[in-house]
Amino acid sequence: MQAEIVILGSGTSMGVPTLGCQCNVCTSSDLRNSRSRPSIAIQWTDHTSNQTVVIDTGPDFRYQAIREKIHHVDAVFYTHGHADHILGMDDLRPLSFRHPGSLNLYADDITAEVLHRVFDYTFAAENKYPTRARVNIRRLNDHDSANVAGVRFQRVPLLHGSLTVGGFRFGSAAYLTDMSTIPDSSLPLLQNLDVLIIDALRPQPHPSHASIDQALGWVERLQARRAFFTHMSHEVEHSETEDRLPSHVRLAYDGLRIPFEI
Repeated sequence: MQAEIVILGSGTSMGVPTLGCQCNVCTSSDLRNSRSRPSIAIQWTDHTSNQTVVIDTGPDFRYQAIREKIHHVDAVFYTHGHADHILGMDDLRPLSFRHPGSLNLYADDITAEVLHRVFDYTFAAENKYPTRARVNIRRLNDHDSANVAGVRFQRVPLLHGSLTVGGFRFGSAAYLTDMSTIPDSSLPLLQNLDVLIIDALRPQPHPSHASIDQALGWVERLQARRAFFTHMSHEVEHSETEDRLPSHVRLAYDGLRIPFEI
């Protein structure tokens, strides 16, 4: 079944342009150097309707959804509980109102606890706020998976420095943001990939993110047919960096659409 990945945001936690910075990337006229906080949507049509699944709702989610004309969401998967991945959760409110029942949010135990704490007014049983988001958190830990409209979303444990976070495999594609390494136990979940979207923060090494060279190493090790780098900082200039990459490895950019088989 044909599907499409929409790059909602391809930037790092501070976004690009970065506040207060006047570097050549932050002041670039190339729109591909303008990167909102990291997130993707996966869209496909089954026998009855159009489906949209989102991975992470960062602080730019409202703008991203308007830009990409996302009018409904069928599920949201969270990689981890850092601000640049969860703070747009409240913007799901109008989309959840149209949902037949609660909108399912999938998160591991640690991330679920962060969501409950940050958005207490949404989840507290005694809260009667009438227009709170109609959402329900479902726990997804370790190598758990969940089905959305017949499509399996497989959690892939990753290491983000010392923090265990979740990547996701769906069909022939995988999304591995905010990672410094892939544990050996996760490698079997990432075989035969057509599309790999992977963290590549900057040229220099970083304690909790893959550098460009490290990301290239993972692309080679996983033998993905196509790879796209994401979660990029203002130290990555789009055209100059892409010119140095192998032809099957490209830089993601906000608004990029990637067809694949789900």
